[in-house]
Amino acid sequence: MALSDTDKRLLEKCLRAEPRSWEDFTDRFIGLVFHVIDHTAKARSIRLSPADRDDLCAEVFVSVLDHDFRVLRNFKGNSSLATYMTVIARRVVVKQLMKKRSTASLQTIRSRTTSETATTYRTDQQDEVESLLSTLAAPEAEVVRMYHLEGKTYQEISASTGVPENSIGPTLSRARSKMRRARTE
Repeated sequence: MALSDTDKRLLEKCLRAEPRSWEDFTDRFIGLVFHVIDHTAKARSIRLSPADRDDLCAEVFVSVLDHDFRVLRNFKGNSSLATYMTVIARRVVVKQLMKKRSTASLQTIRSRTTSETATTYRTDQQDEVESLLSTLAAPEAEVVRMYHLEGKTYQEISASTGVPENSIGPTLSRARSKMRRARTE
C-alpha cells in the first residue's frame, strides 16, 4: 500500500514542525503502537504492566523524535506510514524488551541464595536453549543465536551470515515456530 495523501500531509507537517502536528501524529499512531507492544510482548511470552506498556509507547515516540525526526526523514514512502511505524515500533519494543529481559534475568540470578543454585539454573536454561537450537538447521540456529542470545541487529546478522537483511525476520519467525513445536513434543 502506498503512502496516502493524509499521511503525506501529516508527515510534511511534522517535519516542518507545524503547530499541533506532533499531537496529530501521536493521535494517529498511538493505537497502532500499543497494538505492536501487546503483540510483540505476547509473541515473546512477556507480561507487561500498564506502566510498562506506557513506557514502551513513550520509547517508540521518543525514537521518532530523536535527531530531529531522523526516523521520519528516512521514510522513503514506499509503503504506508502505518506499515513503516509498525516496523519502527516493533524494533524499538523488541530492543527494550530484550534489555528488560536481560536485566530481569540478571536480577533473578543475583537473587539466588547460592552460586551453586545460580550455576545450576543457568546450566539448565542453557541446556534447554541448546536443545531447542539443535532442532534447527545451522543457518536458522545461527540467526536465532545471534539475535536472541547475542542481541545483534538484523543488519549485523546479515553482515555476519550473508542472509539478506529482509529475510532475517521471516527466518526468526519460522525458527521460533519450529522451537515451539519441539518444546511441546
